[in-house]
Amino acid sequence: MTVIGGFSELILSGVLPPAEVREHLQEVKAASERAAALTRQILAFSRKQILLPCALNLNGVLRDVGGMVRRLLGSHIEFATDTDPLLGSVMADPTQLTQVVMNLALNARDAMPRGGRLTVRTTDLRLDEGAAPPVPGLKPGRYAVLEMTDTGTGMTDEVKSKVFEPFFTTKGSHGTGLGLSTVYGIVRQSGGDIDVASTVGRGSTFHVYLPVIEPLPDRGPDGAARPDRGTETILVADDDAGVRRVITMLLAQKGYAVLDASSGPEALDLARAHPGPIHMLLTDVVMPGMSGGELAQAVAPLRPGIKILFVSGYSEDALVERGLAEATATFLHKPFTAEVLTRLVRDLLDPGAV
Repeated sequence: MTVIGGFSELILSGVLPPAEVREHLQEVKAASERAAALTRQILAFSRKQILLPCALNLNGVLRDVGGMVRRLLGSHIEFATDTDPLLGSVMADPTQLTQVVMNLALNARDAMPRGGRLTVRTTDLRLDEGAAPPVPGLKPGRYAVLEMTDTGTGMTDEVKSKVFEPFFTTKGSHGTGLGLSTVYGIVRQSGGDIDVASTVGRGSTFHVYLPVIEPLPDRGPDGAARPDRGTETILVADDDAGVRRVITMLLAQKGYAVLDASSGPEALDLARAHPGPIHMLLTDVVMPGMSGGELAQAVAPLRPGIKILFVSGYSEDALVERGLAEATATFLHKPFTAEVLTRLVRDLLDPGAV
C-alpha cells in the first residue's frame, strides 16, 4: 500500500516526464498484484474463498506462495524449490492448491522444531499402461507431481497409515488433525492422489499427483481463433463508483455497449427502459437496498436469455448467506485483471458457453 500510495502521489504531482510516469505506473500495478495475491493467500488459508477450478501450473502456484511459505517456516528452516520448466497444466482451484502447499509446509515446520530444510520439487510423470503406479489405483496417464521433502523427525508406519485421517494428530492439544485430511480431500477432489514416505529420524516426503490436462486452444466453434472483443450490450451494476468506472471502461474498450447503474433499483429501471437488447447483467453481489442476487432474479423475466455474471470481493460465507452458493460457474472474484474480466465475459456470451 505504501508503494501504491507513494507512486500515485508522485504521478499526480504532474512534474514527472512521461517515461517516469509509465515506470511508476508499472510499480503501482505490480504492487496491486502483490496485494491481490496476498489477499487470495489469506482467504485460502482461512478457507473463505469461492472455489473456481481452472487450468493452472503448479510452478506458478509455488511462485505465488513462496514468500508466504518462507515466513511460515521461520528463519531456522531452509527453504528451497526445484521446478520442472516443462510441467503440464492441471485443472484445480488455485486457492485450494495454495492451501495444499501451506498445510504441507506447516506440517513440515512442526516436524523440524530445531531447524532443518524443506525442499519443494515439481516433476512430470508419465504413467504407462501396465506400469506399477506409485500410488495404488492411480490410472495411467500424465501427471504433474508436487514433492515436498523435509529433514524432520519422520513418522512410524502406524502414524503413516493414519496421517490423512480426519482428527488424527500427533501434536496433542496443539493440533486439530484436519490439516493433512484437508490436503487429501482437495487432492482427491481435483482428480489426483497423494502418498507419503517417511522414516523415523530421517524426515518425510509427500508426493501429490495431479492429472495433466491437454492445453485448450483459444478457438471458437468453427475452429477460428476466438476474439476477446464484442458488440453486445452489458448492464453493469456496482455501488462502488471506482470499480464501476473501471469495469465500464474496460468493456467499452473491447467494443461492448455498456449501461451502468450505481444500485440494484437503478439497474432494474434501466433493464425495463432500455429499448434495445441487453445481453448480460454484470452485477456486484453485495449492494445496499437490493443485492445482486435479487437484481438478477428481477431482471431475468424482463430479459429472457440474459447472461448473469456476479462479481464480489466478499468471502464464501457472505455469498452463501445471500443464496449464491450455486453461482460459482458465473462468478468473478475481486480483484481481477482486465484479461480475466474480458475473457470470462466473452466465454459467457459465446454460443454454447457455460
